[in-house]
Amino acid sequence: MPSTGPSTGAITYQPTPSHPRIVLPAGACDAHCHVFGPTAVFPYAPDARFRPGDAPKERLFALHDAVGIERCVVVQSGCHGFDNSVTADALAARPGRYLGVALLPADVGDDEIRRLDAQGFRGVRFNYMAHLQGGAGPGALRTLAARLADHGWHLQIHMDSGVIAEMAPLFRDMPVSVVIDHMGRIDASLGLGQSPFQDLLRLMDSEHIWVKVSGCERTSRQDAPYADAVPFARTLVANFPDRVLWGTDWPHPNFRAAPPDDGVLFDLLSEIAPTKALSRGLLVDNPMRLYRFTA
Repeated sequence: MPSTGPSTGAITYQPTPSHPRIVLPAGACDAHCHVFGPTAVFPYAPDARFRPGDAPKERLFALHDAVGIERCVVVQSGCHGFDNSVTADALAARPGRYLGVALLPADVGDDEIRRLDAQGFRGVRFNYMAHLQGGAGPGALRTLAARLADHGWHLQIHMDSGVIAEMAPLFRDMPVSVVIDHMGRIDASLGLGQSPFQDLLRLMDSEHIWVKVSGCERTSRQDAPYADAVPFARTLVANFPDRVLWGTDWPHPNFRAAPPDDGVLFDLLSEIAPTKALSRGLLVDNPMRLYRFTA
């Protein structure tokens, strides 16, 4: 088990997950995960609101190799701030097959975007969650999006379900693809008819909006295997098969309970995307098209 170090928190993943029963399609992509530390090399930002235990790239690679993940999108975590070095280090270890999404200020310069693009970054994430540093305002986001379009980048949005309706008009007007994280962080216990999920479905009618059907373990209000959350992911995959993505969210930072078993999360894919065509779209074709993998 990796060391947490004296200044970090607990390990946020299961070091020995169960082996999933599902067989993934060739070229399968984990489109949402993180790496943390090692903090001796990649320290946390001084104002980090959470400090998980080390979850280095080697642990992530081992998980992927064990289950048949061939491509990956590493998302920069807020605890490392705008220093994207820890993610860039992971991308450099598996060039072309591992790409990234950065955290950046809205006024980032074009030279920095070009530098990160050369390292394998393909978008920038903004958080609109109470437990994380706030995202950019509407005006700044519009200005940035216009520049991202010139670089072929997209916006990734992590937002609380309660603000989907409020923010939807802004995202509908964006000149770039917008990826909504974790099914909009809806509450599965409120059912498919709840207003936030219906707001998300309406937002998805805009053809530049994508959604990650990751996070069943977060959406659920039940223990594993999180059965109450699966219908939400399955509905999104069935209705928008060419604009859905999936990821493990490894190593599960800020999870509400003990770390989830990644083997269980992989096996949920057979219910989320129950046909070969849906599975291939979700795990292979869609990420290839959005992120432009080169290997």
